[in-house]
Amino acid sequence: MQVRELTISGAYEFAPATFPDDRGVFTAPYQESAFAAAVGHPLRVAQTNHSVSRRGTIRGVHFADVPPGQAKYVYCARGALLDVVIDIRVGSPTFGRWDAVRLDSVDYRAVYLPEGLGHAFIALEDDTVMGYMCSEGYNPGAEHGISPLDPALGLPWPADLEPVLSDKDRHAPTLAEAADAGLLPRYEDCLAYYDKLRS
Repeated sequence: MQVRELTISGAYEFAPATFPDDRGVFTAPYQESAFAAAVGHPLRVAQTNHSVSRRGTIRGVHFADVPPGQAKYVYCARGALLDVVIDIRVGSPTFGRWDAVRLDSVDYRAVYLPEGLGHAFIALEDDTVMGYMCSEGYNPGAEHGISPLDPALGLPWPADLEPVLSDKDRHAPTLAEAADAGLLPRYEDCLAYYDKLRS
């Protein structure tokens, strides 16, 4: 397993070895030993999610209140997508910045984003399947969104794809509006929560 920290602190890309043969391919997108060595604690899994998306579908930008927040470990089981991690932690040195990783069913890379970061992706092919392991279960009262089309964020959606959005994501506030409403997590609260997980 190769591990690379993204430009957003605390977020990582994991690239597992793949083993193709005449039957197909085998890989292990999540390996606890590699994960814990990189992040400093094991991944608590409270819920797994599975989405199937047609080409051009954007899901996100989603995040949850911290604490406890919702860390995610995501990979693409079929098709291809562009996964985007956005730093929305008020007070972070990289606040408002993003990093992106192509996830697909060729390399089976995975992305981990800790609590307090925003997450979004766009499906690059029809019937793209995303698997998510989440540290907390769905809690609608603590979950929020930011517009994935916010021009101030400038997320790297391919120009040749017509965005397909849910009504919720289409009408989500901009990053500035979410900040003004006090919805965004604070960097210091996130750091304290990460330290608690490592202890």
